[in-house]
Amino acid sequence: MIIIYTLSMISYKPFFDTLKKKNVSTYTLIYKYGISSATIDRIKKGGGITTAKLNDLCEILDCNVEDIITYIKDN
Repeated sequence: MIIIYTLSMISYKPFFDTLKKKNVSTYTLIYKYGISSATIDRIKKGGGITTAKLNDLCEILDCNVEDIITYIKDN
């Protein structure tokens, strides 16, 4: 019996689009708002971040969660 797993993922592409739209750099997030460089690195590499950090980013960028992440189902 062969089991096939369907992979899904969270994409941070909207985050980078929102940064550009709001004219905010990752440097600003780190040095003005105290977002850790490790968090920025995880986002750049597609890693996980906490919902608390999502909340912080939404507050800083004055946006909704869907402006930071999107769910992509891999067929």
